[in-house]
Amino acid sequence: MRTETPWGTWDPLSLPETVALLAPLSGPWWIAGGYAVELAVGRAYREHADIDVLLLRRDQLAVQRALPHWEWWAADPPGTLRPWRSGEVLPEEVHDIWCRPGPDEPWRVQFMLDDVVGEDWVFRRDPRIRLPLDRLGAVSGDGVPHVVPQVQLLYKSRSRRPKDERDFEAALPVLGEDQRAWLTETITLAEGADHPWAARLRAG
Repeated sequence: MRTETPWGTWDPLSLPETVALLAPLSGPWWIAGGYAVELAVGRAYREHADIDVLLLRRDQLAVQRALPHWEWWAADPPGTLRPWRSGEVLPEEVHDIWCRPGPDEPWRVQFMLDDVVGEDWVFRRDPRIRLPLDRLGAVSGDGVPHVVPQVQLLYKSRSRRPKDERDFEAALPVLGEDQRAWLTETITLAEGADHPWAARLRAG
């Protein structure tokens, strides 16, 4: 699905292409965004304007080394793209990286950087929310690592765009009791007790 942005065209890699591209990485990575929810649900149900991959911040240079001939741009808040130089360690406020094969090519993959403290993943919007790192991801039936749906939906709970609402509706039937409880607690903590998703989750 090609889309236009102020910074150029997005023509994301397919899920299989992304998995193949990241095969050389030695550190952990997880498919994120809407694809992560689809992998948890077990079926495709919508189009995707991009493809997101979650990395641990401590592994950021490993992905540069794995794709040395690609072009990397860091998204400096509040929304400025700039070249990410080879070997540069990005500051803590930078979480998004856009990637393409070359300057005349469309954007193909977006990488997201998340932090860990000890062996816990830390939610970037509220450091009170944490999860043991070994519970951050799961593996689909065909072997694709992805962010667990409750974490992905927590990220989506603030914006609640139409695609986020669709992801929530699709994921709701497959969330287990513990996943629902964690997501209810964390949405309430980060977004408030009156958040409509928290109300839906509490209602069962």
